[in-house]
Amino acid sequence: MSTAVDIVADPPNPQPRPETPVLRVEDRNGVIHELEAVEGWRLMEILRDYGLGMENTCGGALACAECHVVLDAESAKRVPPPREDELEKLDELPMLYENSRLCCQIIWSDEMSGLSLKIAQET
Repeated sequence: MSTAVDIVADPPNPQPRPETPVLRVEDRNGVIHELEAVEGWRLMEILRDYGLGMENTCGGALACAECHVVLDAESAKRVPPPREDELEKLDELPMLYENSRLCCQIIWSDEMSGLSLKIAQET
């Protein structure tokens, strides 16, 4: 005679899923994009790879300023301050905003997740 045995599976132990680092970008048409960002990449490279208008003419050498972006006030506090050479290149632009930056000079780290910026109009 056999008896029924209740088999109780161990409850699943879900591992906390790490949150994907996200960069929020408003393009030149006012469309908001949430992009997955990669640790160690320049913001310019991330925007370029998503096809958001970064022609990357100078390759991040501070020669063209085509990667002009405007960070929102909170995001501006979360990135390293601009160096003198970046400030000099920004001063050459016809239109400058309070939180203007050249995104070729900002290296993404996952701690920046949630960063918000707007791609400046053609310079």
